[in-house]
Amino acid sequence: MISLLKHWTPLLLLTGCAATNPSPSPDFTSYVVLGEAGAAVARVLIDAPACPAIELNQRSQPMTLRAPAETIPLRSTPSAPADSKPAEFPLLTCEAALPAGTTSARVLGRTLPLPKAEPRRIVVIGDTGCRLQKSSNSYQACNDIAQYPFATVAAQAAAWKPDLVIHVGDYHYRENPCPEGNAGCAGSPWGYGWDAWDDDFFAPGARLFDAAPWIMARGNHENCLRGGQGYWRFLDPRPLLKGRDCNAAADDDIGNYSDPYAVPLGQSTQLLVLDTANTTWKGLKPGDTGYAKYQDLYRKLDALAQQAPRNLGVSHHPLLGIGAERKADGRIVLLPGDAGLQASFGSLNPQLFPPAIQAMLSGHIHLWQQLSFASGHPSQFVAGFAGTSEDIVPLPAALPPSPPPAPGAVVEHFSSWVDGFGFMTMERLDADRWRIEVHDLQGKIRNRCELAGRRSVCDVAQVN
Repeated sequence: MISLLKHWTPLLLLTGCAATNPSPSPDFTSYVVLGEAGAAVARVLIDAPACPAIELNQRSQPMTLRAPAETIPLRSTPSAPADSKPAEFPLLTCEAALPAGTTSARVLGRTLPLPKAEPRRIVVIGDTGCRLQKSSNSYQACNDIAQYPFATVAAQAAAWKPDLVIHVGDYHYRENPCPEGNAGCAGSPWGYGWDAWDDDFFAPGARLFDAAPWIMARGNHENCLRGGQGYWRFLDPRPLLKGRDCNAAADDDIGNYSDPYAVPLGQSTQLLVLDTANTTWKGLKPGDTGYAKYQDLYRKLDALAQQAPRNLGVSHHPLLGIGAERKADGRIVLLPGDAGLQASFGSLNPQLFPPAIQAMLSGHIHLWQQLSFASGHPSQFVAGFAGTSEDIVPLPAALPPSPPPAPGAVVEHFSSWVDGFGFMTMERLDADRWRIEVHDLQGKIRNRCELAGRRSVCDVAQVN
């Protein structure tokens, strides 16, 4: 059996397990993920011969094996074969449904967080992994907690005592080996197997797993060419199906897409979770696989949105966000929202989203921002600032009318924080209003906003 002690020592310290315990439990991680209709699933990742039992309401029952320990043969990745390797998963993924009415859940002595019917305190994070990527010659200092601070972000977010955690996607970034002589990332695991997933997400996120159930949206770093195998194995709330697991490139047209689902938040409000992992900023056109797939996604989104008068949407890629890049001559060029989704969704609805959606929660751009519109579009929040190397090209305090974030979108209020790590929180004020706060690494509030209906406004235009 492969030892996982190196990876789990921080987790054991955080959860209070004593190294001197004469009968220690096996090393494991546990968390609760919410899926369709708010169904809660407990997951346990463990290096053991069989899945453990789970205690629900003080009654023991077996957990089900979701995925076995296995090494998946090398498949195509964005990197050359010499910079890729088979994905090794030397542990079991186990799960058990948490039925409505469950009042307590424990596994191997550890208490699991249970969902609330009306979560009022929500943490929003995204883009949490440590970037090791040869193609962009980008090697983040994963060994430096100041330069890769996801563990600090997770601990501060847990201390806020949320009822629910929303991750807007991009969990895995350690794609290629750290270059020889680079002390910042020396010794880091890489590739798409368990060791990289553990160091990128599970070990640093440990305290936040204990704090509340999670909603796990899918980012482009979890498409089938990249971390899709781990996403389907560990994070997606639905059953793991052969062919939808990203193990074989021939199945990618299935594995790269999935249906949206709704999670009730109480007070006639839903959270609608979208899988946009395989879109492209270059755009999509009729005849492209993604164009038709995302048209289908929009139709299903529209049907879900009609089930409640108020909805919050989650998509990794912001259709209504703004990025920036600096050209070789020093000019700063503003970049509109995701062109692939804008083309596909826009072919069915020029407003891009159904009218019952109040706001979209996204990541992908490595900063925090808020946009509200005079054109009837939902507010857009981007919370991609929880660990991955930050985008540092400055944004203006007020956006010019061109380019708009999306065709026809007229920005009324805009706020941003560039080059600062942290997390976003949402606290419910009433059925239609939410208080939004932006927290830094010390937990200090750096900006406050209010979302009322589809419109939002923040105290500060630019966080310094």
